[in-house]
Amino acid sequence: MVETIEATRNLDALRPRNWPVQWRWLVLVPLSLIFAVLLEMLRLPAALLLGPMAAAILLASQDGTVRIAPPVFVTCQGIVGAMIAVNLPVSIFPVMVADWPVFLLGTLSTLLASSLLGWILSRSGALPGTTAIWGSAPGAATVMTLMSEQFGADMRLVAFMQYMRVVACAVVATLVSRFIGHGGGSAAPHWVALPAAWLPVATAIAVALIGAYAGVRLKIPGGAMLTPMILGMMLKLFTPLHLDLPPLILAASYAVVGWAIGMRFSASVLRYAKKVFLRVVTSILALILICCGFGAILMLVTGVDPLTAYLATSPGGADSVAIIAASSKVNMPFVMTMQIARFLCVLIVGPAIARLLSKTSPAPRRV
Repeated sequence: MVETIEATRNLDALRPRNWPVQWRWLVLVPLSLIFAVLLEMLRLPAALLLGPMAAAILLASQDGTVRIAPPVFVTCQGIVGAMIAVNLPVSIFPVMVADWPVFLLGTLSTLLASSLLGWILSRSGALPGTTAIWGSAPGAATVMTLMSEQFGADMRLVAFMQYMRVVACAVVATLVSRFIGHGGGSAAPHWVALPAAWLPVATAIAVALIGAYAGVRLKIPGGAMLTPMILGMMLKLFTPLHLDLPPLILAASYAVVGWAIGMRFSASVLRYAKKVFLRVVTSILALILICCGFGAILMLVTGVDPLTAYLATSPGGADSVAIIAASSKVNMPFVMTMQIARFLCVLIVGPAIARLLSKTSPAPRRV
């Protein structure tokens, strides 16, 4: 009996939750690299995002979470924002003006579909209070999570729903890109490619840093990514400056974004959410399928290729979709215009819709 107890203690000591932080990093980094290489060998887009994300989820689910320092995460979000600016031509603005009904209807349709699914799930009583409504919003995850608690939602479940959607959409979008990938854009250079000229690189890094920290300082929702993107586009539009980013910097930034998403799935959160896991996953998959339908309509109306239409209507996070689009042969300007338009739409009217639907939801209960 004593030997059994001692053996159990020895095994428990080997679990990630009992490891020093340095050990966790020594496991996370190589594991992320292994997963990324395996996904690259399978020719999956965004392997440099999904590999680290998978490694982080695996480690976090065993209570082996590590903390991504806020300045590091903000910087990497800024790099992603600058990457979007690098890939968006200035000709996107006339296109947006000319086709504004398409972008408006595309964003509103996703928002309305997600709101309807959230309302149905809330009325079913499967989740406490208004959790399903706030957790189903297709974007602005941090904003919706923080605002949800004061309207009768369980903030932990809202966060779980939001980031579960981001992960599910990233995985599905990657698989779709792998099997139907083709289109009007060009694939991103391989991550081991030689660095670009120093002036465009220095300009892009400056845009990423200045824009990201200005966005955070000004408390702009999503500003760490959106502000560098806007700043980079303004520089391209009004100055002769060019922007470029070395693949290695992009790879490191993708990894940090993947870790930040994956670390949301700690063992305590997963234990808390296990009773509603199937319902949440079902609602997320339903939303993805509905958005596939919207993508098919978009393809018929605009003539864009299937992958571009799918990524444009994907209800995942704008940063993860941007990374997937950058590593796929798609019309990235079209994809990111739709994604950013939806993000802004959710940011502006999402909370109001959630508050309105919350009034018709059942009284809060605990899971």
